Amino acid sequence: MAGRADLRLGIADVAPSVSCRSYSARAVVGEWIPITATVFGEGHDLVAATVVWTAPKTAVGKPHIPAQGRGLVSYGAGGTDKNPGASRRQTVRMQPDGAEPDRWTCLVTPDTEGLWSFVVEAWRDPWGTWRHAVHAKLDAGQEAAELANDLETGARILDRAAGSANGPGRRTLRDTASQLRDDAADLTARVTSALSTAVDELVQATPVRELVTRSPRHEIWVDRQRALYGSWYEFFPRSEGGLDSDGRPVHATFADAAKRLPAIADMAFDVVYLPPIHPIGEVNRKGPNNTLDPGPDDVGSPWAIGSKHGGHDAIHPELGTEQDFADFVARTRELGMEVALDLALQCAPDHPWVTEHPEWFTAKPDGTIAYAENPPKKYQDIYPLNFDNDPAGLYAEILRVVKLWVDRGVRIFRVDNPHTKPLNFWHWLIWEIKKTDPDVLFLSEAFTRPAMMHTLAKLGFTQSYTYFTWRTGKSELEDYGRELARAADYMRPNFFVNTQDILHASLQVGGPVMFKIRAVLASMMAPSWGVYSGYELFEHRPLRPGSEEYLDSEKYQLRPRDYAAAEAAGQSLAPFLRRLNEIRRAHPALQQLRTVHFHAVENSNLLCFSKTDLSNSDVVLVVCSLDPHSAQIGTTALDLPALGLNWTDRFTAVDELTGAEFDWGQYNYVELGPHREVAHILRLRRPQIGFA
Repeated sequence: MAGRADLRLGIADVAPSVSCRSYSARAVVGEWIPITATVFGEGHDLVAATVVWTAPKTAVGKPHIPAQGRGLVSYGAGGTDKNPGASRRQTVRMQPDGAEPDRWTCLVTPDTEGLWSFVVEAWRDPWGTWRHAVHAKLDAGQEAAELANDLETGARILDRAAGSANGPGRRTLRDTASQLRDDAADLTARVTSALSTAVDELVQATPVRELVTRSPRHEIWVDRQRALYGSWYEFFPRSEGGLDSDGRPVHATFADAAKRLPAIADMAFDVVYLPPIHPIGEVNRKGPNNTLDPGPDDVGSPWAIGSKHGGHDAIHPELGTEQDFADFVARTRELGMEVALDLALQCAPDHPWVTEHPEWFTAKPDGTIAYAENPPKKYQDIYPLNFDNDPAGLYAEILRVVKLWVDRGVRIFRVDNPHTKPLNFWHWLIWEIKKTDPDVLFLSEAFTRPAMMHTLAKLGFTQSYTYFTWRTGKSELEDYGRELARAADYMRPNFFVNTQDILHASLQVGGPVMFKIRAVLASMMAPSWGVYSGYELFEHRPLRPGSEEYLDSEKYQLRPRDYAAAEAAGQSLAPFLRRLNEIRRAHPALQQLRTVHFHAVENSNLLCFSKTDLSNSDVVLVVCSLDPHSAQIGTTALDLPALGLNWTDRFTAVDELTGAEFDWGQYNYVELGPHREVAHILRLRRPQIGFA
């Protein structure tokens, strides 16, 4: 509290607050947000606290932008203390949270997108202090004469409360003050009404506040719900052309790829993620498995963007036209999904920018342009952009490109390797887009150092790839789940079980059972999760031992798949993925991150966790095996209060995968394995405490 001489009462550790208000916290429409603060004062007088919760001041479509989004390089600028002048305000009473002394909490929920803000107000509570003192003195047997000053003090507080009350409540408060002053009545008659619950509720509705002290203003940027919750499915449209009469893959169009969309919708996915759909470079084009000797019919990597057919604003001619893409986007929406497009800011050697703007690239001493390298990997078909030589020109061009795709119906961008570009560029770009299109979302594909990953989330990225892919053991899953929950005020994880770049060793050797296990963990632990096509077919062959690259990677060649035949033969995970996504849609508890809670279970190969919505009206309990090869048994030791129960309670647990019902309590026997279900996904049902 250094530097705040105006703090008459103590207000400390207000949350959510991201990096001391350097960045706005994050939430989504309809999300219950816990606001907490430490509030205290000198002496024995009681203090109380409220939150003033303020809606965006500007109409949707032209939102007030967070303070840290207002400049080209000001991504560390602090939030503003100035009143944003919003038209809607709500005052929410805080309550002691019970976990630690002087800690207060309340829940608020935004109902629209944009920049919300809140201020914590601490105040001395004369009415609460008076009630506490009078109760204590009455319990000590003091008489009316000894309480004369106390009774008059109470009457004066009620007079003040009546001045703010309306209608019948005002009369009740004034009558109660008169009773306290009635010397002819006995002590019990004088205080009964004043100490009643009804009168206390009237005073609390318009409390008498003294020494009101306000915290600085805190900002919360509120996105649409898809920013927090959604199931993603990645596929390459070009691979959907099937085989010709000679058994050779045929390059698909958007019209061909649209035929795949109903099956994706049937698996209850929400987002269809497309790799880059732009013209692919012909210079230094890669062949199958990243080889350097492509044949004349090899298609190259979609991430080698740009050719004589255009750059980032163009569509690969073999996929179709702008109208074909518009039709694809429209069909996706008809099926209740939306398109996410890859934003990869890099160029093939024959991208138009290379000749039109050579200053946007890095030249070697010999005059050649440097291609991308991540030793020992070499990307001869990709030139990285240099953001330092002409930032104004490059920034403006990228903004134009992103706005063009927004105008074409793309509202989600999966951003390739953002950690290799300047932080202030992303900060500027994201908030420039938000100024006109606040519903546009950005997913950061930054498998990088934690500091960079977290900073990208703080400065504006809507979601983040995570290290989930490499977290396979019980303790590391628990630790990582807790870490992400602690960062929920600004970082929204997306748990991809695989990507076109990453085939984890656990999937290479774990068989179909491991594919089920990882799908359960990703879909139940994180509000957003994703799969790359082929996962449902258990594709697991690496390029070579020890590699996380797929053999015959779709990044470099067409890879048609017969999904329908596999499902008809019972060799597809699609029905299981569909059920997981259906469960997620049915349970609000699974659509948020903050309340993930891990429970003890006596087996290092069994993981047990729960998720609740913040009102505890929906509770889901998951027990999952981590072993794809052997049956695992164990006994849970559930933290029942975390489930909204008492330690001795019994409850009915309904398995959402099988429909089986169990009578459970704190300790429960569990057996899971490859020849039975790999997990219990349990809906708690106990009508007397409100469970559905």
